[in-house]
Amino acid sequence: MSLLERVYSFHQDILRGAYPNTTTLVEQFEISRATAKRDINYLRDRLLAPLAFDQARNGFYYTEEGFALPFGQSPKITLMLGILNKFAEEAGLSELEEVQQLQSKLSSMLSTDHATLLQSLYCEWIEVESIDTKVFSAIIEAVVNRKAIHVSYAGAGASGAVSKRCVEPQRLCNYQGRWYLLAFCRMRQELRMFHVARITTAALTSEAISVIEDLDKNYLLPSFGIFKGEATENAVIHFTGTAADLIRHQHWHDSQQIENIEGGILLQLPISDYREITMKILQYGPMARVISPTMLKEKVAGEIAAMSKLYLDPDTQSLPI
Repeated sequence: MSLLERVYSFHQDILRGAYPNTTTLVEQFEISRATAKRDINYLRDRLLAPLAFDQARNGFYYTEEGFALPFGQSPKITLMLGILNKFAEEAGLSELEEVQQLQSKLSSMLSTDHATLLQSLYCEWIEVESIDTKVFSAIIEAVVNRKAIHVSYAGAGASGAVSKRCVEPQRLCNYQGRWYLLAFCRMRQELRMFHVARITTAALTSEAISVIEDLDKNYLLPSFGIFKGEATENAVIHFTGTAADLIRHQHWHDSQQIENIEGGILLQLPISDYREITMKILQYGPMARVISPTMLKEKVAGEIAAMSKLYLDPDTQSLPI
């Protein structure tokens, strides 16, 4: 049994009014009397427990009501710890040594009853990406210490051409379970959002970076989606059927507006790029229709036509499966 487990047990005995003492710990955990005394001192001096000794009852009690251990989790706190663990796993961070150490420490701090709650928690993210833990560790160091970092970055598409560049990290972002690094690219002389899964190497430098102020307000928050920047247009989309029922309760952007109309809803939100919003609209099939802007309407219509061609054009039916 660990120190925290013994302290937790001692704390529970006090809350039950059992007036535990040194002998209680010795007999329950088969430890030396010196160790038991150190445990009690730890509870009083390090965890600031309002301990007092009752001579008549030959045991300890609390002089203040409502004292709680920082690791004496309520079911809700235990659930939150479990969610954090699951988040690390699902976000591709489970191989990081620090995450494994944290999980081990949290497990030792949980009582048996609370630990069973974690077994009742199930989380599943789809499209989870694997990331290189060495790359991610270097990025964390660069972000925390505000140092420039040399990266090798694989481009999108079939070619995946790799470019080498030095960037100045500004934000480490997690969006829909994927990790991104928002950084000032010295090669392009502008802010860029780098997909961490496409960073193949990362080497920390000793060069200090220039911190860009008000990034959240001016760059990250103005528009919908991962393609950030100043909002250039407002998209208005008409949703019907079950899509309307779902989106009525969803948060897509802080500035979104939802108007209930007959047979559905109108969703309005700021955009700076057509790529992600197009994918979201197509996700809902015939239950989503773009009202404006015209260019977005044409973009979605073009994607639908291209998709239809794959299934309706006889020339595509001979493609290998």
